[in-house]
Amino acid sequence: MIEILNRRLVRPIVEQLTQGLSPDAIALTIAIGLAIAVIPVVGTTTILCTTAAIVLRLNQPLIQAINYLSFPLQLAFILPYLKLGRLFFGGPAVRMSAEELAAFVTSRPGEAVEALWRVTLQAVGAWALTAPLIGAVVYFAVRPALRAAARRLRPAKATEASRAAELVAVQVAAAEESDVR
Repeated sequence: MIEILNRRLVRPIVEQLTQGLSPDAIALTIAIGLAIAVIPVVGTTTILCTTAAIVLRLNQPLIQAINYLSFPLQLAFILPYLKLGRLFFGGPAVRMSAEELAAFVTSRPGEAVEALWRVTLQAVGAWALTAPLIGAVVYFAVRPALRAAARRLRPAKATEASRAAELVAVQVAAAEESDVR
């Protein structure tokens, strides 16, 4: 699991930091991707993340990686959003466990849509009210770590670049010296 997270999340972020994407832009991408990824309607996040990335000029691969890795969070947030939607907007309670709800939706999708459309809209309303807060918390929590990582990574990259420049200068000097002879 750690190798998967390292390969799918950490390495792409490090690559973006060393390729010039600002830590603030990466933090914004992570925050918006995570805020969208927990919407309580399965099957909508890819389109929403794509749209947000295009409109806000965010890194598309990174926002999709955050989205896909957050799928377990999306599933975990469905029932709390259903309850929060009922609290905010009133209406009937959903008296099913997560397993019962999943079984109902997969076994009888037509009935599920008819029975759950109102509570789903309420859950989406609750998500819409909480998503900006989630995004802000994640942005301000991740940004300092990314800035620190960028400071650590960029001097190392600058040192490598200066070594390469010194090597080229030595080679040019050697070539000029051999031309003089």
